[in-house]
Amino acid sequence: MASEKLRRQICFEAARLMYTRQESEYYRAKLKASRKICRGWVKPADLPSNAEIRDEIQRFAYMYEGDARFDNLREMRIAALRMMRLLEKFRPRLIGSTFTGHVRRGSDIDIHVFTAGVEAVCAALEEEGLDFEVTRKRVRKEGEERLYTHIHVRDRFEFELTVYGMDKVNYVFKSSITGKAIERATLKELEAILQYEYPDIDLEDAVLESEHDVDRFQVYRMLLIPLEKVEQGRKYHPEGDALYHSLQVFELARDELPYDEEFLLAALLHDVGKAIDPKDHVHAGLEALEDFITDRTAWLIGNHMEAHKLLDGTIGARAKRRLQSSPDYDELFLLAQCDRDGRVPGGEAPDLDEALEYLRDLVRMCG
Repeated sequence: MASEKLRRQICFEAARLMYTRQESEYYRAKLKASRKICRGWVKPADLPSNAEIRDEIQRFAYMYEGDARFDNLREMRIAALRMMRLLEKFRPRLIGSTFTGHVRRGSDIDIHVFTAGVEAVCAALEEEGLDFEVTRKRVRKEGEERLYTHIHVRDRFEFELTVYGMDKVNYVFKSSITGKAIERATLKELEAILQYEYPDIDLEDAVLESEHDVDRFQVYRMLLIPLEKVEQGRKYHPEGDALYHSLQVFELARDELPYDEEFLLAALLHDVGKAIDPKDHVHAGLEALEDFITDRTAWLIGNHMEAHKLLDGTIGARAKRRLQSSPDYDELFLLAQCDRDGRVPGGEAPDLDEALEYLRDLVRMCG
């Protein structure tokens, strides 16, 4: 196979792997792509550069996302500005695709912060009520092993904050894509860029609006956590608390319809009202979830108790006809089956963060 053709094929496959988020690192994507196409060793000269793969990813973004990606980029940059203002004392620098414009669906916002201790950054995020996780990763670069500290913030957009000591504020970081000095912007530089790029928007109003954008997954998490303290009658729920039951139901639903976000949300959230009003948990749950779920998810949750009568054969003829007239009748019946089966002591279930992260990833992939 001609080396140029081989290079193009590896580039396409590596870009596909990264666009679909099967791989997040250029090196691993190239390695996986070359193994698939060549089924063996490939000369380094035949491998595409990171820049070539990045450009191919952008072609995927153009093909599948169209002009909507430009609106998404603007909103991500405004969200970045809001975060950088929050962390201003840590000398934040915006880097990566949100700065360069090479975003795709599911891209996160990368920011460098500088501090004497990661605890100070965490305290600022906690004060704002943000959900985050601190991770540490060992990476071998230029012949030496380095330990990187990241703070992953879950918000409307995902943030990855990389934490450095104050001695690195003026350090020139190298880009893994171009090999040159990394492109980055200070808070003041980002404000100037936004004012130049988007002259038609009022920047302060846009930031204020961004602050009021609620991350629906945080709402789900807030409503689900109290279910851990809701003990249920052992006769019908031998598995234990309502959260464990909900996660079992979600797992069963994921086995059945892994890409149906609305159905999966109904499975996960169907009992959130039990921590609000146990006497009428369906109505209480729907009231709490209003504006954060679709009409289809609401219909599935709203009728899941009626669907149990379908399983038992105790439902009235008129109620049965009403349910059967819905295009989502089959999914409702399936939800009732998952709800009935998700009551196994010690049964398989993900933890809450894993379930929510699966749904976030589904949104990133499918929109």
